Amino acid sequence: MDTISLAWQYVLLAILLVISGFFSLAETSMMALNRYRLRTLVRLGNRSARIAAELLAKTDKLLGVILLGNNLVNAAAAVLVSLITVQLFGEDNIALGLGTLSVTFLILVFSEITPKVIGAAYAEKIALPAAFVLKPLLRALYPAVWFVNLFVSLLLFITRLKPSRTDQPARLTMEELRTIVLESSQFMPKKHQAILTNLFDLERVTVEDVMTPRARIAAIDLEAPIESIVEQIATSYHTRLPVYRGGPGTVAGMLHLKRVLHPMLRGEVDKPGIEALLAEPYFVPANTPVFTQLQYFQENQQRMALVVDEYGELQGLVTLEDIIEEIIGEFTTTAPVRAAGYTWDKDDTAMIEGGATLREINRKLGLALPLDGPKTLNGLILEHLQDIPESGVSVKIASVPMEIVHTEDRVVRTVKLFRPPRTDPDPLE
Repeated sequence: MDTISLAWQYVLLAILLVISGFFSLAETSMMALNRYRLRTLVRLGNRSARIAAELLAKTDKLLGVILLGNNLVNAAAAVLVSLITVQLFGEDNIALGLGTLSVTFLILVFSEITPKVIGAAYAEKIALPAAFVLKPLLRALYPAVWFVNLFVSLLLFITRLKPSRTDQPARLTMEELRTIVLESSQFMPKKHQAILTNLFDLERVTVEDVMTPRARIAAIDLEAPIESIVEQIATSYHTRLPVYRGGPGTVAGMLHLKRVLHPMLRGEVDKPGIEALLAEPYFVPANTPVFTQLQYFQENQQRMALVVDEYGELQGLVTLEDIIEEIIGEFTTTAPVRAAGYTWDKDDTAMIEGGATLREINRKLGLALPLDGPKTLNGLILEHLQDIPESGVSVKIASVPMEIVHTEDRVVRTVKLFRPPRTDPDPLE
């Protein structure tokens, strides 16, 4: 009879350890549950997710029922081991001490550490089914949980602590969102990932960073012969052209080439007729954030703007396509291919125009030239050398060797870039 009784005590001890393990498993998995994923499941109508969200909205009561049950079961397991020890070895102090150590070891391994590790690793798979057990258990033990939480609330009031709700996901900064996107490459195409990371940069990128510099703007000079103007219109790759008189800084207006096609076909184009077709130019400050400018384009129903500095001097031209390319990358366009192909040759070199923007060079050649100063390659070289270099001068900026191939009119016209050596990846990463 004693043998049967002892065997049932072992079974009861195992059951207590399993119950204790369940509480540890439920506690860890509920606390480690992804709150964004949980809210998504709730919106999709998942019943277990809804119950889990309700429990997490009352963290004090959830932890109260878990810890109450866990501690009661652990205490019962300790008492049961003491009874088993007395039955086997009598009231020997050494045996009782060894029994205490044994039950502590069993609780740590089977009811605490192992369940918590599993719960943290498989939070969603465990927490959602566990919610069906915890909710009725909370109802059954609510008076005891309420009584215990009464003292907890008193202690929190005395210490002036106000815990935040754990059912609400923490607010993420832009850098944290960027890290999430960069680490989610296995869940989204690389192109989508690039678009999202580019969106995070829009608040830091200004119109000056993406504009076409003044020296590279294709424009019509009203003081040029009418034959040259007609030829320029006929061969233009753009649908809109700025029109100036005497110099690029004195803009008279914007010409939509479609409006001048019919007069051209009839041979009725003259300078007064071109001036009559000009639209009012749209000016924007150079330091306007790109995302803000995108909104301005939408509000003003514009696709092109002239960029001016703080003194009102023309600095460049920005289009809607420039901003879109900043988000999704370069796409097919009717613009001619520039001499600078932005590709590495077989000998790991690239011939780049001095007026090329650093952002475009970085994006297309995979470099990391500094963007917090000059916007063009010519400006970067002049700032680095603090002088106007002659042809043949070599320099190294941001680990990129480069050679000045051609200098003209105090401007670096052509630069040969050398691909920097690839560094081996960190073996710890």
